[in-house]
Amino acid sequence: MPMRDRLPIPESSYMQAVVGGGLVATVLFLALASPSTHTATLRLAVPIALAAIGGIFAEKSGVINIGIEGLLIVSAFTGVVVTFRLGSGESTLLISHHWWGLLAGVLVSTLFALVFAVVCIEFKADQIIAGLAVWLIALGLAPFVSRIVFESPNTATVGTFDNVTVPVLSEFPLVGYLLFDTPPQVWIMLISAVLGWYLLSRTSFGRWVVASGENPKALDTAGVDVRKVRYAAVILSGVFAGLGGAGFALGQLGTFAGGGETDIGGRGFIAIATYLFANYHPIGALAGSFLFAGLDAIQVRLQAAGYAVPTELIRTIPYVTVIVVLVFVGKTRLPEAAGENYESGED
Repeated sequence: MPMRDRLPIPESSYMQAVVGGGLVATVLFLALASPSTHTATLRLAVPIALAAIGGIFAEKSGVINIGIEGLLIVSAFTGVVVTFRLGSGESTLLISHHWWGLLAGVLVSTLFALVFAVVCIEFKADQIIAGLAVWLIALGLAPFVSRIVFESPNTATVGTFDNVTVPVLSEFPLVGYLLFDTPPQVWIMLISAVLGWYLLSRTSFGRWVVASGENPKALDTAGVDVRKVRYAAVILSGVFAGLGGAGFALGQLGTFAGGGETDIGGRGFIAIATYLFANYHPIGALAGSFLFAGLDAIQVRLQAAGYAVPTELIRTIPYVTVIVVLVFVGKTRLPEAAGENYESGED
């Protein structure tokens, strides 16, 4: 006897369920195969991947920077404000004001990272509390300044970067529209991932960063200033986060909404989950950002098709994934001296 004949439901309800399930599967397949989903994934991955790369440098050096979310907020907001003030669509010294806005966003993010480093390294403040302070300050400062400039927590619209299109190469299937007909922040993300891997794995500075987080006393004994290494790593985290935040605002949003959790929407915390998931590997963090950004892009497509997929549910996936990795795989290991202050000459 067919299973449906033994179910206490009408035949019509059974058919509706089958048809409905098939329709959802079809919509999901179309969303996965859609070029717009692919391009959205790349663009949505920008703040996550770049913030994750920056977080890797800070934490590998022994400084836990959970204020990455705040760095994304201030850089995104600054990038939009500076572009607006200079004049959207115009240029200075033959350079588009969007690029000047990006530069300003990186500088402000780096300044915040420097202040965070001073508080943690010089004054030996608790790194978790200091990171939360950076986030909360940014969370309040951006809408406050926006109200002064725009009389609203939301900024004006300044537009986004134009796509960089490479003739001929942009015509190739899949790779063409993903890599050779794409906004510049995507290439900044890809280059930064490779650069981050190279710095950590193939340079003396990278070895110093790792030693600073694993055994700072040994590094100190070898004649390398642990404080300078940690300063450099934290400042570098500000640079990468600045590229991510300003690149996201000027390349994807074209504006900045300062209400609630702001347009950044917790992507800094997702970045932390991403580099833990990737076990502090920049290329792995890039791949992880594609996974989480892809889920976000798919839920947007499903909502557009009329399926109510809770955004909050999607955003729990990175954290659940990290917990699963930690519990069942166990490959993620915090640096031995992460979160610990160090003073040269300590026993």
